[in-house]
This record gives sequence, structure tokens and C-alpha cells, in this order.
Amino acid sequence: MLYYSKGSVVENLTKDDLREGLYTAFEKISDRKKIIAVPPDITRFHSHAGILTQYTWEYFKEKLHAVLPAIGTHYPMTEQEIKTMYGEIPLNLFRVHDWRSGLTTLGEVPSNFVREVSNGAVDYSIPIQVDKILVEENYDMILSIGQVVPHEVIGMANHNKNIFIGTGGSEGINKSHFLGAAYGMEKIMGRADTPVKRVLNYGSDNFAKNLPIIYVLTVVGKDEEGKLSVKGLYVGDDIECFNLAAELSLKVNFTLLEKPLKKVVVYLDPSEFKTTWLGNKSIYRTRMAIADGGELIVLAPGLKEFGEDKGNDRIIRKYGYAGTANVLEFVRNIDELKSSLGAAAHLIHGSSEGRFSITYSPGNISKEEIESVNFNYADLNGMMKKYNPEKLHEGINIMPGGEEIFYISNPALGLWSTKDKFN
Repeated sequence: MLYYSKGSVVENLTKDDLREGLYTAFEKISDRKKIIAVPPDITRFHSHAGILTQYTWEYFKEKLHAVLPAIGTHYPMTEQEIKTMYGEIPLNLFRVHDWRSGLTTLGEVPSNFVREVSNGAVDYSIPIQVDKILVEENYDMILSIGQVVPHEVIGMANHNKNIFIGTGGSEGINKSHFLGAAYGMEKIMGRADTPVKRVLNYGSDNFAKNLPIIYVLTVVGKDEEGKLSVKGLYVGDDIECFNLAAELSLKVNFTLLEKPLKKVVVYLDPSEFKTTWLGNKSIYRTRMAIADGGELIVLAPGLKEFGEDKGNDRIIRKYGYAGTANVLEFVRNIDELKSSLGAAAHLIHGSSEGRFSITYSPGNISKEEIESVNFNYADLNGMMKKYNPEKLHEGINIMPGGEEIFYISNPALGLWSTKDKFN
């Protein structure tokens, strides 16, 4: 059922609009007495899920028993990050997702289904798992909050991904990510119907109907002045709200270009991007727009590690971003990667397949470390002077001397492609 729906490319929903829309939806929902909110973590700060979680607490008060940030395999949120994102919600309401051992397996998507939807790219079953507190603590509403936006693994992020991946376990996360990588991210990004989405929908339809999940989905773009703005808010308990949000996100977050770009400069906000695990969105989201032989420059002042987890960080350092053919060979022959399919998928995602060069300018990782994972290195201070984010505007910029670049201030908010690569 769809409880609330408002959105268009010209909307600029204020905080008051968000509160009013959310409360309108809550008033239509039958009385609930024990609620858990499942918003994203600080890496999705711009989703506006933080303020929506605050409004949820203000509305339900003592009926909101817990907040479980959907961290997936990311690091747990710090106390300061919680305060920054969720405001005055009491810290004692927050729970930490244990993606290694704090799980309940709802069911298993059979290998024949996975093989069929992936056109034979992979052949294994995928468990549908959630944090055990969603099952064992008898909540009568699980409020899944987040942003629908183009995504490299599933096509369009959020909806049941927030539950099955965000509060899921390592096996399901790893296998779903590798499914997307093996199938081919350029056939996935920006599409609402993909192999990974079909697997998660199978889980919803067959294993999770007893979970009282209600989805609160935003679509975030920019207003006429280039400032972040919520373009849509959708609340519902089935896939309809996701489909509406995905349709709007494609209009808001997707930039189709007439010709490939020779040089792209991407800035990574240091408060949001501290690892290449997240920072490689600069690669994923621009790869369909960059010309053969082109260059991607990533300004990453907050970068200090590769992985969001020590194990994944070690694997990235060991094997590097080696390209699809090499990584698939590694997976076939190296047990370590056979059991770390999520990291293997990430190694594929982070490579340009030799088609364009990738230059990282990191704040807290050495030249030797960057080059060891198959990226080029450039000094951050020099590159920030040359490509000053405070002086650049979104899209095409002509630099002193005549150089043309395409600037992106936050790769997490969009997807860029030439028309011939997206049809």
C-alpha cells in the first residue's frame, strides 16, 4: 500500500514538507506500539534519512524502541556521527548491526533462480539474512528509511536492499555484490529491474512477508542554485513506492551526455569519503561517461584507508584493482577470494578495465600505497590548487589555459553516461 507520494523534478521539499508528508503517512498506518527505525549510516548523510529519523522519534516518542543504522559491512557509527546525523535522538536507542554473527537467515534464493536472472554469470544460492533483532524482538513496525539513487550493484539503491544488505550478513552481501559485478555494472546502473534486485525481491516475496516493513524513500537532487534538495518522498509497504522513487531518481540523478568526456574531476567530501571502498563511486558513476583514453582525477582529502573493514582493506592492498578478467581468475583459483566475494566484486568495480586512467589525490594515504593498488597518484595540495572545488561549478569548466574538464562535487548523488551506453 502507498501511504504517501509526492515528487517531481521541480519539487524542492523543505524540512517542514518532509515532516508533514511523513506524519501524513503515519496517520494512515494502523496504531503501532513497538517500532524500530532502520536508516542508513553517515555515508548516506545527504539522503535526508537523518532528519526523517528524527521526525519519527518526535512523532512516536516512547513507541520508538530502537534505531538500527543499516551499516552493511561498514564500520559502526561513532557517537559523534550519530549526533551529527540523527540530532537529539537518545544515544541509548541506537543498536549496532553485527553483520558477522548477529543474524537470522529468513530463507535462501535457489541457485537455479540466480543462474537464470544473471544469464549464467553466476551459479550459487544466496541467503536472505537480516539482523536477528528485527525478527526476535517482535517489532510491529520496521521503518526502513533511505534514498533511492543509481547504484553500481543493484541498479537503484534502497527499498529491500536497506534491509537485506544494510542489516544482512557477509555471505548474502558478498554473493549479491559479486553477482552484480560478474553480470556487469554497466548493464545494471540506473535500472530498477536488475538481477540483484530480482534476487532481493524474491526474498521479500517468499521469506519476509511476516516482517512489518514500511519504506520511507527520498529522491535527492539539486535546486536551481545547485544546492541539495529533496525532490521526492514516498512511503509504502510494497514495491510501488520504490518504483515511483526510481522513476523520479532516473530523471533527477542521471545525466546523459552527447559525447564522452576526456577529463573528469571528482571531489570527495572528507566527512563522507574516507576509503576507496566508498570513494570509488567516483569511478562507478562516471565510467559510462569517460572516453577511451580519458582521465579521471579524484580529489580525496579525507581518504585514509582502502576498505571499510580491516579484512577488506587487506584484500584490496594485496590484489589491487586488477580488472574483471584478472579478478575472475583470482576467484576461480584463490580460496581467500572465493570466500570474500564482496571484496572481489569491489576490485572489479574499482578498475577502468584499462580504458581510462584513474588518478587519486589522497589526504592520508601515501603515493606508494595508491600506486600499489593500480591507481595513479598526484599530490593533493597541487591538485586542489589546480582544480579548486570552491571555484569550479558542476559540469563543464574551462580552466585557465583552455583545458576543459567536467567537474562533479559528489559522485554519490548521480550517474553520468553518454546516450549510446544507456538504452
